[in-house]
Amino acid sequence: MSPDQDYFAVFELPRKLAVDGDALQRRFYELSRRHHPDFHQGASAEAQGEALATSALVNRAYRALRDPLARVEYLVALEGGGRSGDERAAGKPRPPTDLLEEMMEVQEGLMEARAAGLGADERTRLTESRRRLAERYQAEEAAIVGRFADWDRAPAGERGALVAWFKERLAARAYLRTAIDDLGEALGEDTETHVAHRRH
Repeated sequence: MSPDQDYFAVFELPRKLAVDGDALQRRFYELSRRHHPDFHQGASAEAQGEALATSALVNRAYRALRDPLARVEYLVALEGGGRSGDERAAGKPRPPTDLLEEMMEVQEGLMEARAAGLGADERTRLTESRRRLAERYQAEEAAIVGRFADWDRAPAGERGALVAWFKERLAARAYLRTAIDDLGEALGEDTETHVAHRRH
């Protein structure tokens, strides 16, 4: 197993978004046992180094593929040319205009609340904003997962429009996550109790 393999290749999976979670977990345990450095202590230094690198690769791959949203982020990066330099060159996807307007309103509300002090009225208003954004965040995730089958049916060479769509929705999700976190911080509350917070 070479470290330059993509994460789907690590688990001998096609580049599809529908993944059997139980089968993925079983394969992860199998590969983890096979390549764990503890089982290669009697090997040469080179072999031990390879086992360590492969074990680390298996762990990274499993973290990326076990969660549906992490999986789509990874696959879009893989198919769409990456999430760093290539995206900057092509122009980072922007969320919908109505979402940008809502984000501006939220930021203005936060600045006003911080300037005036967080009284009961301001707290109620910010709590309602966070609730509304959390609902939209969950709707974005549902929409993304809802198109997994479209991706899996599409021929490999005809996924350009889907890559662009997923990038836009993922950008919207990221904007929402940031706003929800900012509101939670201003309210002094744990945002993870309101929205499942995935860290990749």
